[in-house]
Amino acid sequence: MSELQEGLISHLIELRSRLMKAIGAVLLALLCLVPWSGKIYDLLAQPMIATLPPGTKMIATGVITPFLVPLKVTLLAAFVIALPIVLYQAWAFVAPGLYAHEKRLALPVIIATTVLFLLGMAFCYFFVFGTMFKFIAEVAPGSITPAPDIEQYLSFVMTMFLAFGTTFEVPVVVLLLVKFGIVSLEKLKDIRPYAIVGAFIVAAVVTPPDVTSQFMLAVPMCLLYELGLLLARFVTVVEKAPPQV
Repeated sequence: MSELQEGLISHLIELRSRLMKAIGAVLLALLCLVPWSGKIYDLLAQPMIATLPPGTKMIATGVITPFLVPLKVTLLAAFVIALPIVLYQAWAFVAPGLYAHEKRLALPVIIATTVLFLLGMAFCYFFVFGTMFKFIAEVAPGSITPAPDIEQYLSFVMTMFLAFGTTFEVPVVVLLLVKFGIVSLEKLKDIRPYAIVGAFIVAAVVTPPDVTSQFMLAVPMCLLYELGLLLARFVTVVEKAPPQV
């Protein structure tokens, strides 16, 4: 019992150490970026600003919102910059308890999911925002002068980043399902029509009620599903260990 307690305490100490290092990396990046928090927010708001009428700016309705919202954006940027260190600390904590074949699989999965999530955010920022905000500006009545609130804009951007970042994880999910024998490749091919319908349903739920943004989320989701099916052909299924008698 004492050995079990000592092992648990040592794991908790190791977890605390890894968490402190990860949090420290994020805080260090945050401290380095704070002087440019205003410029970082301006960069995030650029797709919206570009579609506003000349001379129109975004507004802040709260007393401390002009300080707090750019700080939140800067914290997000700091986390993205420190993400390699955060992932390494997570990997270093769980790696001793993994088998050799699990170690070979875990690291590529972590790298792939991170890269794909960032690609999803980049796709949303560079392509989706410009198209969507331009569409909204064109259909808005001429009697309205848009002045978006920066706090609501941040909430909207975070939701869209999360939606597109998660969408770009579809190939990894497909590969893992096939790799561990949870769903066969043939079954995933058979349910392709349902996956397409599901993609459009998800897009209709998480995006604004305009056809443009819904298509820009659903179509990549379908294409990434097809990419996952294509890559799954080269995946070797992990054989399950026979039950012990």
